[in-house]
Amino acid sequence: MNLNYKNVLAIIGISACTTLLSILGFAKWAKSNSNSVETNGKLPANYASFLNGAAPTTSTDFTLAASAASPAVVHIKTKTNAKKMENGNNQRQRNPFFDFFGEDPFGDYFGGPRMMPEQRASGSGVLITGDGYIVTNNHVITGADEISVTLTNKKVYKAKVVGADPNSDIAVIKIEATNMPYLVYGNSDDVKLGQWVLAIGYPLNLDVTITAGIISAKNRSIDVNSRQGDRPIESFLQTDAAVNQGNSGGALVNINGELVGINSAIMSPTGSYAGYSYAIPVNIVKKVVTDIVKFGAVQRAYLGVSMAQEDMSEEQIKKVESDLNIKYKPGEGVLITSVLEGGAAEAGKLKAGDMITKFNGVTIKSSPELQEQVSKYKPGDKITLTVKHNDKESTIDIILKAKLGNTEVAKSSKLTEKLGGKIETLDKATADKNEINGGVVIKELGTGVLSKSSIEKGFVIMSVNDKEVTNLTDFYDAINKSNGSVKLGGFYPGYYGNYAFMLNLND
Repeated sequence: MNLNYKNVLAIIGISACTTLLSILGFAKWAKSNSNSVETNGKLPANYASFLNGAAPTTSTDFTLAASAASPAVVHIKTKTNAKKMENGNNQRQRNPFFDFFGEDPFGDYFGGPRMMPEQRASGSGVLITGDGYIVTNNHVITGADEISVTLTNKKVYKAKVVGADPNSDIAVIKIEATNMPYLVYGNSDDVKLGQWVLAIGYPLNLDVTITAGIISAKNRSIDVNSRQGDRPIESFLQTDAAVNQGNSGGALVNINGELVGINSAIMSPTGSYAGYSYAIPVNIVKKVVTDIVKFGAVQRAYLGVSMAQEDMSEEQIKKVESDLNIKYKPGEGVLITSVLEGGAAEAGKLKAGDMITKFNGVTIKSSPELQEQVSKYKPGDKITLTVKHNDKESTIDIILKAKLGNTEVAKSSKLTEKLGGKIETLDKATADKNEINGGVVIKELGTGVLSKSSIEKGFVIMSVNDKEVTNLTDFYDAINKSNGSVKLGGFYPGYYGNYAFMLNLND
């Protein structure tokens, strides 16, 4: 019995020693092989603020944000009437006879007008004021003859277009209503990578739908706005919140229910959601909406520079360095390759080879970031740039200018409102093709005086009351300086001859 007791004690002793040696050995091994866990009591630098008393405490319960934001997101439905359209493959000389007596009866036989059937589409929009102002995408309402807005309570309103900007894909429409729910603006500059966001809209003609995701990238340019604008502005917020057709114009909100973006596009090989969607930052939205409501046109400011591409090869970088006699480090800022004559940059003494690193104190590392910052200002605004040239840093004050070098804003008026329609500056490619200095083109006739005249959509206006106009600012100025009797001179691309139309805006 005593022998068995001694054996048990021996076994226990051996086991204890073995356990102690194992623990000590593992601790030594773990210490010598640790390369990603804390070392000497410290976390990796990128985790310094994560667990040291500043770990996020925000819940992933989105019910409060969803219930606050969804009533202010509306369903937009559009109707485009059947229209006569020209066959682009069989352009012919216009016959003035039929301008007075209606559609050419021989058109169907000789490549003339065809009829485009009635079209219906839908999208989303966001109420931004209690009296019925709604922001949406330009591509949601462009060309529409009728626009209706349905709220989450199923009440339906007729809407009118206040204004639109194809370059940023923003439009403002309005319904006659009061005491509407609306979203408050957040600050898209404060949006962080990895931050939770909700996409709210009416995809695929469904009722209001809410999806969640994170901000996966900022300042994205995907070359989508060039399809509708001649000076596209793109600095998208990228998110993996599911967005489909019909979500366009809907809200991207943070977990506080604040509007941080307007959903605009998806990246997909099929046309349906495939993982990435893109929203216009709300800080750009605010600027465009304010301009449209206040001036009737977007006040676009320009620096007047050409910039180096961010994805240059080593050979291209070496060539740029040789051509500009500089040392270039990609990712440190935006490199200026040329300064345009008469622009704001030239007046501010910027030169090729300068690298813009800050815009009014905001760090700039890419051209979309610079583009976003410039888009928040109007001609005549004074800004401050931090610029490097071969590692020598300086601060330069710049007064931003309009496209053609002036600092005046483009204004709307009662006369232009009576004119109606949607009018844009003619793109440079069309101007060059027709060997003209510029002009404005009628994109839509609207419901004003233009729609009651014999002018057709697509007419390029080169003069107002025999005074040359080369851009939208010239056009507005000429209309506003008239006494209401207006002579529009111009042409139809693809047809021979110039035309003049007399309009009375006093009627």
